[in-house]
Amino acid sequence: MEKTVKIPAGLNKFLVLCAALLLLLNACGGNKPLKDDETFDPEKSLLKADRLVDDKDYDQARKTFMEVKNRDTSKKYAPLAQLKIADSYIKEQDPDLGIDEYKKFLEMYPNNRYASYAQYQIAMAYFSQIEAPDRGSGVAQKALQEFQRLKDIYPRNPYREIIALRIEKCKTTIADGDLIIGEFYYKKGSYKAAAGRFEGLLKQFPDYTHGDETLLLLGKSYKGLKMYDKAKEIFSKLLEKYPSSKYVKEAKKGAL
Repeated sequence: MEKTVKIPAGLNKFLVLCAALLLLLNACGGNKPLKDDETFDPEKSLLKADRLVDDKDYDQARKTFMEVKNRDTSKKYAPLAQLKIADSYIKEQDPDLGIDEYKKFLEMYPNNRYASYAQYQIAMAYFSQIEAPDRGSGVAQKALQEFQRLKDIYPRNPYREIIALRIEKCKTTIADGDLIIGEFYYKKGSYKAAAGRFEGLLKQFPDYTHGDETLLLLGKSYKGLKMYDKAKEIFSKLLEKYPSSKYVKEAKKGAL
């Protein structure tokens, strides 16, 4: 005759509760919980962040881009996320922070296929500020350096035709700034400072569109310094290089 084993009432309740919990876990997706990385889709997150940028919700967009950078185990989308962070600052009209993020991209991914794009965007971020009255010449110098860097490091970049005209504008802006400063010194009677500025301008930009005016002021500066032989040499150079200049008549007088 088999004996019946009695289960204590408390233990019986405990076993029933465990069974119920097990059923609940199975109903919610099985015994194996999903890891974050198994559910994270970096491509979808990038699209979501792009929509946020379109809606001008830049802060939230950058948080999403950062999430892609931090959680993309494949490392396929992380570089693009970093690039889009930089782009978002440009769209938000904060070029300085944009430049910082593009530089960060180049430090992290120097051989990435978008590296020339990042370098171009750095140059353009400076170039776009040239018209600002308090920054023109300074940012033009930086833009020129970054465009030249683009040409040197990425000679086959797809922006070759575009940057030629922009480099020319940078050079003209820098030269215009030097001419204005030199003229200011000349009018003040600071002839040595004026001459130094004009000499530097002509050395850096020998084909400057206002080269004739620069030579005239340089000759006058040397006259102010009582360096008459040097002044005549400069005036003669003006006459030789710019025979059709409107400053010819004045230069002839100075050359006598």
